[in-house]
Amino acid sequence: MDEKKNLLIYAHYYIPDVASTGQIVAELAEGMLDKFNVTVICVVPSYTGQIEEKYRKQKYYKENINGVDILRVRVPEFTKSSKKSRIKNIVAYFFRAILATYKVGKQDYVFSISQPPILGGLLGVIGKRIKHAKFIYNIQDFNPEQTMAVSYSKNKLILKLMMMADKYSCKKSNLVITVGRDLLDTLKNRFKNKKVPNAVVINNWINEKDIYPLESNNEKVQEFKKKYNLENKFIFMYSGNIGLYYDLENILKVIEKIDTKTPNGQDVIFAFVGEGTILNKLKEYKEEKNLENVVFIPYQDKKDLIYSLNAADVHFCVNAKGIKGVSCPSKYYGIAAAGKPILGVLEENTEVGLLIEETNGGLVSEPNDYERLEQNINWFIQNSNSEEIKQMGKRSREYLENNLTKQISIEKYKKAILDC
Repeated sequence: MDEKKNLLIYAHYYIPDVASTGQIVAELAEGMLDKFNVTVICVVPSYTGQIEEKYRKQKYYKENINGVDILRVRVPEFTKSSKKSRIKNIVAYFFRAILATYKVGKQDYVFSISQPPILGGLLGVIGKRIKHAKFIYNIQDFNPEQTMAVSYSKNKLILKLMMMADKYSCKKSNLVITVGRDLLDTLKNRFKNKKVPNAVVINNWINEKDIYPLESNNEKVQEFKKKYNLENKFIFMYSGNIGLYYDLENILKVIEKIDTKTPNGQDVIFAFVGEGTILNKLKEYKEEKNLENVVFIPYQDKKDLIYSLNAADVHFCVNAKGIKGVSCPSKYYGIAAAGKPILGVLEENTEVGLLIEETNGGLVSEPNDYERLEQNINWFIQNSNSEEIKQMGKRSREYLENNLTKQISIEKYKKAILDC
């Protein structure tokens, strides 16, 4: 039997943090243990910005979770609404992760995620040099393109330096893995007529054995609905990060115009599940406009996600204008796994937009086309509880089972890494 290779993964967040990339990295790391000895360098649990007392005493913490060796680095606490504190947190991780690299043994491969922005790629380049290893750069989000799309920074010099740095990371990689066809196009466009780095597309996933369709009368689903006063309502749900990249403030303005009843008299409600930088703004708008058909629900534990996802009749899958080829909303996979129809707000020819259209799994409108979004919402309301809507969700689930399972994607990762 061939000896296992050693694989070092840099990931800002890792379980038990609830960040979607941290969850995916955990499943990837555990899924590759048959081929690799896996070590992860990440921050102490701190996705919310707060750090537990037990992680405040040392600079480094060694753990082993399900066979994966974890080396956590302590970072400063931060507030999601404070740009300065977030940057301080990111930079602290970068430098402490470099020092942590010297604390792990020989590595054959270094695998880095494109988070935190730009520094994730540079960590991989530095790790490659320190460990004399091959470098795989997994691009979940392109930066500075994402930063530019949401106007997080307008400093042209900083954006130019960020672009130079990330292109350098791509060029120094042995393999770039993107999570969508549109992201692969972005990589090619970065280099235009010059040599494009070795690259492949591998979709993200959700564990289809953890998330699957449940009957509407499922006891746990009913408990969730009762807890948040969603019983006997037609539910549109947004589940995920309530942050900068989703144009949720303007979507709330569209919701303000929507009828509050279905044709058969059922109440229509819009549930936002999660936390993020603009949550308070949305809450303030709800109160200002007295939107009784809007409800905000906290993050759900991973073990309860199946019940919250199944509680909805229709799920939003949203990206703001300019995110095409930059970021791929991983929430699609959970919606498809639960077998729910999708209300997409996505640019043309984005990976998830293509998946929705190719499977006929929902309706899609372009970002900023609020008139079309309103029409699509009203279509779902007019066709509430119809067989047509149910079939949309079933088709998404069937496609996922055949093409986008956790095992299919992880096998692709193993082969791509070993072949690079």
